[in-house]
Amino acid sequence: KRLGRHSGTGKRKGKRNARLPVQVQWMRRQRVLRRLLRKYRDAGKITKQIYHHFYLASKGNQFKNKSVLIEAIHKIKADKIREKQEAEQRDARRAKNTEKRARKLQAKLEREGRIPASN
Repeated sequence: KRLGRHSGTGKRKGKRNARLPVQVQWMRRQRVLRRLLRKYRDAGKITKQIYHHFYLASKGNQFKNKSVLIEAIHKIKADKIREKQEAEQRDARRAKNTEKRARKLQAKLEREGRIPASN
């Protein structure tokens, strides 16, 4: 039976839900997903905010199994890292542009003779 023999439709006496109740499947899945989330949170792989987000999402039946949940976690972590890098680049670009603008203004004022050269 473990290999799947002798378990075809002709051998079954109960309805599908009687053989393995949907509620039991649900409880097993929830326990697996919550155990994984707890493990990731305790290990520091995810923050408590991400944990809470995925906890509620798993309760809302968004993840079919453990591998789908792991994939979603990796995706959201990659998104957060990318957003952080983009923000750093944006800030660096802004700082560089303001510096450039200040230098241009300084040079213009020196050319017009309003203020003496800083040398």
